[in-house]
Amino acid sequence: MVHYNEGDGLNSSYTYGLNQDENGFIYLGSDTGFFRFDGAEFKQFGSKNGLKNIEILDCFPIPDNEMFIISFLNDFAYLKKGKIINSDRNPELKKIKFTYTTLSHINGNTVYLYEGDNPKNILVYKNEKITTIPIFIHQNASDNYFTFGLNMANGNLYISDRYKKKNLEVYNVFTRKKTVCNISIEKNTMVTRKGDFFILKNGRKIDIYRVYHQFHFKKIASYTAPENIHRLAIDKNSRIWACLENGGVLYFKNPFMETEGLSNPIRLMDGYIIHDVLTDKDNNLWFSTRNNGLFFISDLFFRNYIHFPVKNNSSHITAIAKNGNRIYLGYNEAKGGIYHNGVITDLHLGENSQMENKAILSDGNTIIFGLSRNPVRYNTVTGEKQVLKENVIKNMVPYTSGSALFCTLEGLIAYNHHKGSYEKLMMGNRIYTALPYTQDSIFAGTFKDLYKLNTATKKKRLFLEGYYFTDIKKLSDNLYAGATNLNGIILFNNSRVIKKIMESDGLPTRQIKKIEIENEKVFWASTNYGLSRIEFKDKKLKINNFTHTDGLPSNVVAGCIISGDTVYAGTSKGMGILSIKNLLSQQKSVHKKVIINSVKIGNNLFYDPGQPLEGKTPDNSLTFNVSFPDFASQGQISYQYKVEGLSEDWQTGSSPNITFNSIPPGDYTFKVFGLGYNGRKSYVSTDLHFEIKPAFWQTWWFKLLLVFIGAAALSMLITFYFQKKRNKKLETLYYEKKIAELELQAIKAQINPHFIYNCLNSIHFLLYKKDYYEAENYLNTFSVMIRKTLHYSEKTFMPIKEEAEYLSLYLNMEKLRLKDLFDYKITVSENVNESWTVPSLLIQPFVENAIKHGIANLQDRKGNIEVLFQYTGTALCVIVEDNGVGIGKKLHSNANSFGVKLSEKRIETFRQLFDTNIILEITDLQEKEKRPGTQITLYITPYENQNTGIHH
Repeated sequence: MVHYNEGDGLNSSYTYGLNQDENGFIYLGSDTGFFRFDGAEFKQFGSKNGLKNIEILDCFPIPDNEMFIISFLNDFAYLKKGKIINSDRNPELKKIKFTYTTLSHINGNTVYLYEGDNPKNILVYKNEKITTIPIFIHQNASDNYFTFGLNMANGNLYISDRYKKKNLEVYNVFTRKKTVCNISIEKNTMVTRKGDFFILKNGRKIDIYRVYHQFHFKKIASYTAPENIHRLAIDKNSRIWACLENGGVLYFKNPFMETEGLSNPIRLMDGYIIHDVLTDKDNNLWFSTRNNGLFFISDLFFRNYIHFPVKNNSSHITAIAKNGNRIYLGYNEAKGGIYHNGVITDLHLGENSQMENKAILSDGNTIIFGLSRNPVRYNTVTGEKQVLKENVIKNMVPYTSGSALFCTLEGLIAYNHHKGSYEKLMMGNRIYTALPYTQDSIFAGTFKDLYKLNTATKKKRLFLEGYYFTDIKKLSDNLYAGATNLNGIILFNNSRVIKKIMESDGLPTRQIKKIEIENEKVFWASTNYGLSRIEFKDKKLKINNFTHTDGLPSNVVAGCIISGDTVYAGTSKGMGILSIKNLLSQQKSVHKKVIINSVKIGNNLFYDPGQPLEGKTPDNSLTFNVSFPDFASQGQISYQYKVEGLSEDWQTGSSPNITFNSIPPGDYTFKVFGLGYNGRKSYVSTDLHFEIKPAFWQTWWFKLLLVFIGAAALSMLITFYFQKKRNKKLETLYYEKKIAELELQAIKAQINPHFIYNCLNSIHFLLYKKDYYEAENYLNTFSVMIRKTLHYSEKTFMPIKEEAEYLSLYLNMEKLRLKDLFDYKITVSENVNESWTVPSLLIQPFVENAIKHGIANLQDRKGNIEVLFQYTGTALCVIVEDNGVGIGKKLHSNANSFGVKLSEKRIETFRQLFDTNIILEITDLQEKEKRPGTQITLYITPYENQNTGIHH
């Protein structure tokens, strides 16, 4: 039995009516409002929640998943979607004003309310509206009636005289006529109607009638209680609960409509004034009380201890043993008990009531109760009791036939109960348990070690160090199970530890009190946290844990006895008798679903999970408030949950508030399972769909716009970067070209004096020879040459045609100077456009060099110079070839060829200024073609002038 009070969140001790809604929640009226209980938490509804009257007598479910709230006399309200609707929010409720206890009747989706004493109207609540049906049951002012049993299917309202013995009457609200029935009702009789049955309560007496044809009553049962009954409660199984005025309740386990009549009731809850009794959907029991809060009894517990009652079964049991078909019990006082055929017979064992039973030993007709100081020997045949020699008993175990081992404060002692003799086996150590394992060998456990004791030599040998054994039992040949105080269960043989069974394996605790063997594969362990059944199956360990929830009177179990399919457990609140088959066949899942009470999205709270749930960034954090009303789990509730679309991993937690923070936009489904006692799972998940809508900056179009803006910005940055880089480069090129142009002008300035110098030398030479005629011709040609040189030196480029004419003029002048020492030829190929331009004065220095260093000093042959302009398809090719002495013989004079040096520098300048690629090749024809001479080749890549179309 579980007692709920202020410590559990039930902030009221004075409780009234009990009800359960379709979701399974328990509703409880009280003097401080009403409470909703989900098995783990009491949620209180009071004045802060909207109640104008906190004296709530009852709450009952009505259609549309609402709860109607019956307060004392007035200020009625109802609960809808988690919110209290009072008369301020719905003025219709102001029409409800009563001066006596309110009764109700539900027919379909309509609630009928009326007073239980002298009603004048029936108030009809439907669709949140109140209408009135007037009734006229009084013939004169002195009439005083109790009313009950309204049935709107036929319009009958039953009335009885409050102060007189008088026949029961039926008032029809449609015809407004009264009909007298065939039964007489004593004054102050309270009547409860259940279908066609009427249960009458007056003082100590209960009468049950059945009605036929609306007005004819027939008594089917009666019962007189030992004291006055202040209230009758009829549960969903048609069983009567009679709440007694002086405390306690009488339970009639047979349905009241059975023809055999009422069974003898079982008395429960003595000492508590019971206001109401509820049997919930799972047949668990709830009791509201006056000044003692709320009590709960699970269905399993109730069936085990009510349907199969054991008298005098509430004492604290500290030891248990079996002898034949009887169970012997030892208590935490100098008293024992014998259980047989459903009855426990007490045994008085000594005057000192403070001596508790440490163990019980059974051997034939002898039972030894191991009181902590004076063991008592009991003869099951004669009933004789004998107090044995004083020993501080810690434990007792069987030894040889007719003897036992006493584990005492002083050591290990063998007691022969046939002879009444004692033998000291191992002294000087406090012994807590022992087990004979061969004819002359015993395991003996001290406070911290396990020894092997040879009973013949009385010598001990340390076997297992560091283990405080409280009990040892033999499982099979050379295999033992030991209960320890701190190390769980130890499986060992004669030589070593085989396995430790701990909490990680499934035990509820590592502190084990006793071991009981079911068979060589199965044994039971008794603990302060219930019973554990340990089974070795297919080389695997299987552990089932059983507690108060499974029917144990208490979780504090001193020991147990296995007899067939029944386990007898000695607990701190009496002996438990349970079916092993029923314990093992309990369902692994719970036929319940998790209830989602509310959903908080950002700062908005939603009580109706059925409506579309939407959030929007930044309000994208969700909190689900959930409940799993599995009351049999007694608060041991947790939840397994995930959000599909967010994560596929299941999470587990015990908090009823499940929060997810900063959920990104999308469609999601919240899934949650309830986990109850022993991990039992709800049979199906509760699913709830919700959507997080994106803020404008999370929408696709905004992201696309950002991408576009980003791309545009990046493009602008890149453009700006490269433009800046290009501008810098252009600026650099500008200054480089400026410098190159200045250099070009300087080079031209150098070429002109050089050329003039050479011409003047020639003229000077002719005058020196007094060849005045040739000197005059040369001066004429020179004057033309000078004009053209000055003209072309001002230009960057000149057409090929003009270049050829200029070269011809120069060669004529040189030929004149050298007296026809050489011949020349200038050829422009047909594939060369004569309007194409080339760098001005670029070729003349190479022609000059061919004359000066190639043929000027020839003695054996006449010189020949050829200049060829041809187009290769990709470049303009200019060839200057002579048949002179060759490059090999004139290398020493290259350093003095000032014109060639200037031409090479001009080539480099043209490259910088005009991106014109000019390649210079010098070939020694003697080396390459075995003929005298030198060949100069210039490759000029055409440069297209975008404005003129002229190739340069």
